[in-house]
Amino acid sequence: MQLDSEDLAPVINRLKRAQGQLAAVTRMLEEDRDCKEVVTQLAAVSKALDRAGFAIIASGLEQCIVREDTTMDKKELEKLFLSLA
Repeated sequence: MQLDSEDLAPVINRLKRAQGQLAAVTRMLEEDRDCKEVVTQLAAVSKALDRAGFAIIASGLEQCIVREDTTMDKKELEKLFLSLA
């Protein structure tokens, strides 16, 4: 299943933002920053990654509904969705 590049642009931006947040978490740990600040930033990274994954799956599901030439069956789509749960 190929994803639409228009759908991927916001996902790529979200992943780049998460990458920057993760680098910030690493810096915070190296600087012995407050645990609460580190965990808060780490939670933001985790949420950004989850949202990116859900956006990718939603785009894939939409394509599967619109196009009948998909190679993925219902079980495979369910497995993808549950991998983020």
